[in-house]
Amino acid sequence: MARYIDSYVLPVPNDKLDAYRKMARKAGKIWREYGALEYVECVADDAEPGKHTSFPQSVKLKPDETVVFAYIVYRSRKQRDKINKQVMNDPRLAEMMDPEDLPFDGKRMFWGGFKPIVEL
Repeated sequence: MARYIDSYVLPVPNDKLDAYRKMARKAGKIWREYGALEYVECVADDAEPGKHTSFPQSVKLKPDETVVFAYIVYRSRKQRDKINKQVMNDPRLAEMMDPEDLPFDGKRMFWGGFKPIVEL
């Protein structure tokens, strides 16, 4: 079954992790409501800085932060594009995205869409 994956990585201050989790739960419900197959948010548990690159280095992690890795699964890129358009126009998401009140630093977030090449 061909699928499409959106993924993102971002730093979250440790003291804002509960607020981030609450926001992510709400956002995930919106994505699922519009048809995403899966919505998963993960907090780093074993992601040490590397010699050249790593998850902590990729977001310029500060000592009082943790890394969040997330992914959303869709049936296809076409479906992803349709769902993301709907989600981005949903007022429930917009009310959570005030840049002054976000529980993470969006300037150090990165993301991308991926076509699976192996699925077992």
